[in-house]
Amino acid sequence: MTQPPPTPFVADDGAVVITGICGRLGRRLARKLHRQSRVIGIDRRSFPDRPADVEHHELDLRSARVRDIFRDGVRALVHLGVVHDPRGDSAEHHASNVAGLQKLLEYVEYFGIPKVVLLSSANVYGPRPDNPQFLSEDAPLLGAGPFSRIRDLVELDMCAQSFFLRLPAVKTVILRPTHILGTVRNAPSNYLRLSVVPTLLGFDPMLQAVHQDDVVRAIMLALAPTARGIYNIAGPPPVPLSRVIELLERQTVGVPHTVARLGVERLFRWRVTSFPAPELDFIRYVCMIDDSRARRDLGYAPTHGLVATLCAVDEERWLG
Repeated sequence: MTQPPPTPFVADDGAVVITGICGRLGRRLARKLHRQSRVIGIDRRSFPDRPADVEHHELDLRSARVRDIFRDGVRALVHLGVVHDPRGDSAEHHASNVAGLQKLLEYVEYFGIPKVVLLSSANVYGPRPDNPQFLSEDAPLLGAGPFSRIRDLVELDMCAQSFFLRLPAVKTVILRPTHILGTVRNAPSNYLRLSVVPTLLGFDPMLQAVHQDDVVRAIMLALAPTARGIYNIAGPPPVPLSRVIELLERQTVGVPHTVARLGVERLFRWRVTSFPAPELDFIRYVCMIDDSRARRDLGYAPTHGLVATLCAVDEERWLG
């Protein structure tokens, strides 16, 4: 039976805490959300150009001072604060990501915060040659493999799922967007910004992407008081990678996979590129998601078409 969309998000006196607010996505969310609700940001980075009414704390999520932020008047947590630095210390990133989320969920439980939204990623499913055409939210999370960055995402996703099952009174939402394109600094956007885009000979996988502003909209919908569950978030219909490159009017060069992997590993080691070799699997195999559950339960639908979504990677600065 089809369920009606959740009760729309309505502003009240409670604050929404956004972790990772200084990232490109966090800034866009804060700019939208502060018009409707009191916003509190937590990030180790500074946020000098934040809206005047946005409260910001420069803190590591593991700091004991974070607890005080949740002490009074918080009604929702949006967790975007996942560390993604392929060159950083993977052990430190793992400790920061996992311990940080565990602390946040501890405060949510202790202070009775009614809503949690975690931004995960469809990458947790993993690009694999045996993937079905579209993956539902019930598909196994097989994305870890050689990806240290995705191993953390899988563990965070699983941690949030455990919290979701253990505390049903807390309306927890886990969002798994496909490749986010825009001014965000992630591997898909960086790859498509290249003036000459390398491809793998013999491979032309279907590419699925979502505009950064549609992800922000999905987060806003997930903040509805009754929304609860795990949701894939997709954009316009997928197209072959070759068509994506054609629409962006990029030049391309085909490279054998073995040569590409050795070359990327060497360039990464020499710090010429920030693109780690395991990411090559995303332009080799398919990893597409079915977002019908989000469309049905949240009332989500992308507002940006294919061309607008792809061209977002060429925006030189963040607007709005």
